[in-house]
Amino acid sequence: MSPDSSDKVDARPLNGRVALITGGSRGIGRAITLELASLGADVAVNFFRNPKQAVEAIASVKERYGVRAESFKAHIGEPDQVEELISNVIESFGRLDILINNAASGIQRAATELEPKHWDWTMGINVRAPWLAAKLAAPHMIAKGGGSIVNISSLGSTRVMADYTSVGVSKAALESLTRYLAVELAPQGIRVNTVSGGLVKTDALDHFEDRENMIAKATQETPAGRMVEPEDIARAVAFLCLPESQMIIGQTIVVDGGMTLTWRTT
Repeated sequence: MSPDSSDKVDARPLNGRVALITGGSRGIGRAITLELASLGADVAVNFFRNPKQAVEAIASVKERYGVRAESFKAHIGEPDQVEELISNVIESFGRLDILINNAASGIQRAATELEPKHWDWTMGINVRAPWLAAKLAAPHMIAKGGGSIVNISSLGSTRVMADYTSVGVSKAALESLTRYLAVELAPQGIRVNTVSGGLVKTDALDHFEDRENMIAKATQETPAGRMVEPEDIARAVAFLCLPESQMIIGQTIVVDGGMTLTWRTT
């Protein structure tokens, strides 16, 4: 006689873990949310502007994978809201094992056309928020034996792209922050890494005037023969949350189909 289904143990590798994904309701964040849920993690999805997308993401997670999923509204550019976000996730789930700093923003202007408010806005969301979220999440991870923090970067951190100054500099800072946090937190069982994506096919490309040209150029120049999809980023992120990656610490993993090996900015 086969055992009753209620007696079966969920063998998915992230079963019993709780993951917070900032900006987890759309684009790359949504793909990460679904990937972690597929591995058994309960997911806390942070959103800010579009509650409908958050509702849809939560419903999709529950329907597909049967894990627990909740949404949390917070503007992570505001430190008090980051603190409230972490507190609410802990209060709701009782633990936090995985933090994915995915949410990002920025003003697309040349360096000489940026204003201090543009700079502060971008750095606040793209660098200060991941630092603060990691700082606040770390004690809860340590209390449960460790955890994983993955930051999401982009190729603008090391390559110069038109009108990308504020974002590119913020992503370079984020990768540096990754290294500092990794060294500080590794002895306490927390692994910190970054995943940097190539040109990823999401609606974020709609903000670029030469979108179609960028897509055509990326597809043609990528040795893998296609653009990076959100799911490609998500799978790399998920791997960094698994025990099999325990000796990958403080690294920036580039997922670009080999594009940067031959890429020219002109």
